[in-house]
Formats: sequence, C-alpha cells, structure tokens
Amino acid sequence: MEGLDENLMIAPCGVNCGVCLANLRETSRCPGCRVADPSKPKTRLACKIRTCETFKETKAKFCFECEKFPCNTVKRLDKRYRTRYNMSPIENLEFIRDLGIKQFMKNEGTKWSCPNCGGVICVHKGRCFRCGMPKATPSA
Repeated sequence: MEGLDENLMIAPCGVNCGVCLANLRETSRCPGCRVADPSKPKTRLACKIRTCETFKETKAKFCFECEKFPCNTVKRLDKRYRTRYNMSPIENLEFIRDLGIKQFMKNEGTKWSCPNCGGVICVHKGRCFRCGMPKATPSA
C-alpha cells in the first residue's frame, strides 16, 4: 500500500483496494476501483457504486458525501463484507469522514499488516499474501 496515492486505493464505497484479492494477485492485477483502466475486471468497471448517477453528478470522492448515504447498494455491500470478511465499508467511510484519510490509511496499514512477515493480509482470503499466515481474529 505504500507509495500509492491514498485516495486512489480507497474505493468510493470504503473498501481498501490495497487489501483486495484482485489487487494483490500476481496476474491481471486490478489497479484499484478509482483508476481508469479498461483492462480492469468487468465487475469493477460496471460497479453500481462507482457508476452511480448521484455520485457522478455531485463529483463526490466517497459515498458518505452523498445525501443518500448509506444507500441500499452500500448497505448490501456492507452486509456482505461484514458477514464474509469481518469488515465494514460503512464504518470505513464514517472513519474517513470523521478522522480523515491519512488516519484511516495509518490504521489500515496496522490492521492489514502481517505480524509474521510484514506482508499484506488479503481481506478476501483472510491470510497474508506473502507468507500465508492467517489473520488473527479479534477476541470477543
């Protein structure tokens, strides 16, 4: 995640593209949701959030800037990510709104850094992409 424009690596919906499987994989790497690249996976190009008319009209950078936040599309995404990956795009967006992108990226760097080798833990796989160590789950 280091060296990349912080704003480019956080999708409008609040997902950190730097910890996404599509960005971490070796081949056909996705450069992030914000980067205009026609070779990106079709699902990223046709994303309902990224192509949202309200979002485009207001030229917002993040969904929290929209008067409809959180809309049903963002709520569905949040439910899926909470259930499958123990991560909340809505909480991410609220954090960015309240404390700023720099503090968010600092926290993300700590949260998704492998304690074993310093590599990046993939949100979708739940393990370090470099050494394979599983992400520690928070204790209840």
